[in-house]
Amino acid sequence: MNTTKTLPYQYILKQLPRATALVDKNLIFLDASDSWFTLFESNRNQGADIYDFYQGHQHASKATIKKILATDELKVIRHKRTKNKEEQWFESSFTPWFDEQENLIGTIIQTMEISNFMEQELELDRVNTLLKTQSEVAKVGSWEYNIADEQLSWCKETRKIHGVDPDYQPALAEAINFYKRGYSRNRISMLFHKALEDGTPFHDKLIIMTQSGEERWVTAGGKAIKKGGKIIKLFGTFQDINDQVLAEEKIKESSQLLNTLIDNLPINVFIKDKDSRKILVNKAECDYLGTTPEELIGKTDFELYDKDIAQISRDEDLEVMRSQEPMLARETISVRKDGKATNFLTSKIPLLDINGKPNGLIGMSMDITNLKQKEDELRNLINVTAIQNKKLINFAHIVSHNLRSHTANFSMLLDFLVREKEELEKERILKMLSHASDNLLDTLENLNEVVDISTNVNLEKKSLNLLENITKVQQNLSAFLEENKVEFDISIPKNLNVMSVPAYLESILLNVVTNAVKYRSPDRKPLVELKAQRQDKQVVFSISDNGMGIDLERYGGKIFGMYKTFHTNKDARGLGLYIIKNQIEAMGGNITVNSEVNKGTTFNVYFNEEGQ
Repeated sequence: MNTTKTLPYQYILKQLPRATALVDKNLIFLDASDSWFTLFESNRNQGADIYDFYQGHQHASKATIKKILATDELKVIRHKRTKNKEEQWFESSFTPWFDEQENLIGTIIQTMEISNFMEQELELDRVNTLLKTQSEVAKVGSWEYNIADEQLSWCKETRKIHGVDPDYQPALAEAINFYKRGYSRNRISMLFHKALEDGTPFHDKLIIMTQSGEERWVTAGGKAIKKGGKIIKLFGTFQDINDQVLAEEKIKESSQLLNTLIDNLPINVFIKDKDSRKILVNKAECDYLGTTPEELIGKTDFELYDKDIAQISRDEDLEVMRSQEPMLARETISVRKDGKATNFLTSKIPLLDINGKPNGLIGMSMDITNLKQKEDELRNLINVTAIQNKKLINFAHIVSHNLRSHTANFSMLLDFLVREKEELEKERILKMLSHASDNLLDTLENLNEVVDISTNVNLEKKSLNLLENITKVQQNLSAFLEENKVEFDISIPKNLNVMSVPAYLESILLNVVTNAVKYRSPDRKPLVELKAQRQDKQVVFSISDNGMGIDLERYGGKIFGMYKTFHTNKDARGLGLYIIKNQIEAMGGNITVNSEVNKGTTFNVYFNEEGQ
């Protein structure tokens, strides 16, 4: 039992509010405050090794702590641990411990939790990153003035606007001297010191002289940042608006030029005062309204047009005069009192007085009613052309796929016939050739029907017996299916019909059946299961196989893409699934896939039974 007498400092240490521990110069843990054991969630009896307290703390390994304790210098580290899936940050300081003769006798360790501080630091980093990004994208600079150390800092964009070097560090007096002598410099000085004095925010348009002596219009804004009710810094924005101001000056010149052109322009031209009363109109405007200039002067749109249209025009006028920005080439509809409606392409330009203040606007309207009608006709023609083009592409794919299947079947049957010696078997093959020939004729008829349909916008769907069409496909692929020893398990009602374009249905069945055989597993006999049932306003047709399967996690987003293949089959072209997906969707249906590698694949085709 430890009977060592408790020293006076130990009473003080025990009650310290900050977590504090003592380690002697031999790196042996001596004692710690109650707050230390609470912070590290440890009992006093567990403190035999100082390193044990830091277990589970990142950035505070045993090697790190040992290296720090071996020195006689003040060291500070930050470390963290995860508790209940949340990070806790700490800061530990290691201070040399001297006796009365200033001999080193150990180390005093003090630790405090700084999680809130770290959150604030991370948030500050996030805000700084956001501001930097916004500045680069919007080309708006920023500045900051710290009152405590009287330091002014500019961001990269602000330096760029001033035309100074990227590493330029401005003093406050130098920054103010960039403003043009006179009004701009006096104004910014007053605004800045007012913000320093009582926190009054500011935002004004002024002129600066860049480092190279070029005059540029800018907007300078600032706002006070307070802490504990006291202003600690000013933060603001700085934007180059020189191009905007020059554009406004050009608009002023254009408005003056309008006075000499207005009566000779073949479009409606008018000038309004700030209350939207017409003070000048040209001949085209008078002709449109069927009146004289004398009868129009002094009137507002509410006296000449439908109330709702007049209110829209008034709102546009107010915005143009408020912003002093022109409204150019906006499509508008004008409805006169007599009910006649006209489509216009309207522009409105602010009319400024000699002091640059808006006192009205200049408006120009071009009648585009006939143009809009032609545009609607052209849009309809483009839509029809796009639909026809899509159908033409589908048709080309059908011809390529379906006829290739028939050709392959004929080739294989003829090859069987040439090699066959038995007469009975030859007769059977001839019958198969006859069936294949009949089915080819059906296919050609269906393709001819697609050609006829392609001249119409809508595809014509018919009610087709699903089981009969499956039987035809089996006959078309008889040689291919027999060669690969394919078994079918068909659970489809004899009287079940689907709404489909005949050529599309044949294409869909050919593709899903041939795919099931092409991608069969080498380890088992190919089995194709066909099921169908009616659900509400659609028929769900399922085709399942026991083949190689598809890795949907890897290829799921590409499975219906054009020229996408997922196996090394030399005959795979990546067109089949792309074609049938487009055909099914063209008929208002849908197709989905479920698959597992080395187990098989299931395609679900949803036929939309609503007529088109």
